[in-house]
Amino acid sequence: MSKAADTHWKELVVSPAKVLDYIKPGMNIFLGSGVAEPRTLMKCLMDSDVSEAKDLELIQLNSHGDILSLQKLDYKNYRIKTFFSGWVATEVAAAGRIDLIPGRHSQIPRIFKSKRIPIDAAFIQITPPDEAGYCSLGLAVDVAREAMAQASLVVGEINNQIPFTFGDTIVSLSDFNLLVQSTEPPTYFNRWPVDDVFDQVAAHIASVISDGDCISFRTGSLFDALGRHLAAKRHLGIHSPFFTDALMDLVKSGAVSNYRKGIFRGKSIASYALGTPELMAWLDRNPLVEIQSIEQVCNPARIGRNPNFVGVFQARKVDLFGRVAFNVGKGFITSGPGEAADVFAGAEISPGGRTVFGLPSRSPNGKPNILVEMKDLRNQFHMRESIDIVATEYGIANLKWRPIRERAQALIDIAHPDDRKTLVAAAKKQKILFPNQIYLSESARCYPMEIASENTFKDRVKVRFRAIKPSDEEAMRRLFYRFSDKTIYRRYFYPIKTKPHDRMQEYVNIDYCKEMSIIALVGEPEHVNIIAEARYAKDDESSYGDFAVVVDEKYQGLGIATYLYEMLIRLAKERGLKGFTAEVLHSNKGMMKVFEKGDVPVNARLQNGVYRLTIPFDVQLSQPRVENSSH
Repeated sequence: MSKAADTHWKELVVSPAKVLDYIKPGMNIFLGSGVAEPRTLMKCLMDSDVSEAKDLELIQLNSHGDILSLQKLDYKNYRIKTFFSGWVATEVAAAGRIDLIPGRHSQIPRIFKSKRIPIDAAFIQITPPDEAGYCSLGLAVDVAREAMAQASLVVGEINNQIPFTFGDTIVSLSDFNLLVQSTEPPTYFNRWPVDDVFDQVAAHIASVISDGDCISFRTGSLFDALGRHLAAKRHLGIHSPFFTDALMDLVKSGAVSNYRKGIFRGKSIASYALGTPELMAWLDRNPLVEIQSIEQVCNPARIGRNPNFVGVFQARKVDLFGRVAFNVGKGFITSGPGEAADVFAGAEISPGGRTVFGLPSRSPNGKPNILVEMKDLRNQFHMRESIDIVATEYGIANLKWRPIRERAQALIDIAHPDDRKTLVAAAKKQKILFPNQIYLSESARCYPMEIASENTFKDRVKVRFRAIKPSDEEAMRRLFYRFSDKTIYRRYFYPIKTKPHDRMQEYVNIDYCKEMSIIALVGEPEHVNIIAEARYAKDDESSYGDFAVVVDEKYQGLGIATYLYEMLIRLAKERGLKGFTAEVLHSNKGMMKVFEKGDVPVNARLQNGVYRLTIPFDVQLSQPRVENSSH
């Protein structure tokens, strides 16, 4: 910057108290939001005894700091108008000292442009100017430009501690009437602690995020954990309202390239940066991240241009109808129905887009987070038709395009085991579930969630494996009706034409302490497409398990049955079984080959066209794998 230019901008610098000389009663003052709060100006305004600073309306998208506190706000002098009642504003809203404007975030710039909310003065936080006389808006853009364009008094608060960011952030010193030097640090946010429960929830969410997906992040323990679980992914994109330390770590891990995005290719974009001093230093003049306006970031049409967009949220409560309540109160600052509506609309436009909610199955005080029906909860989100996935530490519930009955069963499967019996009873009473719905309460805690795995077979067919759940009833029913008569006969030894609810629910509700059933699934993780199932049922007297397996004809010959057989042997050994028994039709050569290729010997007796197999686990492998005896 030239000496003359340097002198010119320094002439605009005044004390914060001097700015108040320009404030008149009844003025509408726009304040930068979040970590872009002009804290020195705000503190001066709150502490002022100037008679002219009366009956002022303070307009701010959201407040994350500690300056606009309930103690300092006087209804006669100041009133807040905001679009999001998070953080401190929640406390103020409860006291009736706030005007909350419900609205979608993408529409807020239009509200300001229309002058529906008039702006007389704008207090904006900026970086020190560069040599050309330009500053950066730093940590947030939101609607600063719209406010500056309308205000007759624009004051820039120069903060030496905020990063110079790129994107739609560059402003000229000529845009400001006055400047003040900040004496307050920015609002920092520590990293969130991550416990085992949130780590497990995050692991389940990460399982439905694939290489190349474009993700939308927020703040909280869930997202700090999720970032770690996504570090092994590749070519992720970031199109998110908020950029955090967790996303910084994810970019630094190499998981993010942004090359598969539809807009802002090669760049991570956000409207706000929230985090630690480490994040602020990393963002300074970093070309990998752009801070854009909420009109760019939250516009559903722009979100939808990114293929495979995944909007991730943390929920407070979920009910069996699929309705969600967001967190409220100090500490929960970034999610609400207005923001969620834009993300949901964008995800629906995006090819392959989806939305995911994560939450622990119980609250910190031990109350259920999955309810039969939500009543009298604040901050509810009712777009149940658009919610695709809900995850807890007990797994994933796929809700997309499923009937309410199936949704309810899927959500019960991921509720806390001690809450499931009550949920089933209440759901039956409300006719959400069938009146005769089975629930085996004693097996809820025995579900072997840890055995979930994935394997790639011939022709690059990727298959996921996990234990069967009660909510798999409909998917198993569809598998059954895809079977040919020949496959059904080989599996059950007699022709079966139907598998109605009564019979199929008995099949999918098993006591995991005595039985084991593993299903094989293909397709996207959020869809339940079962292609094979294998199980054993333990005989308490002999400690042997009766084994059976069936594979969809389309996927036979790939080695899936062998994989399931070996998997069940391992699980049976771990659970103390001595071996398997099985019956195989003489004509079923393919199934006999599965046993022949196994790592344990098989004793086979042929009787009346049926091989009766005994498969002891403790026999030495040097013996023949298959020993036939015909009678």
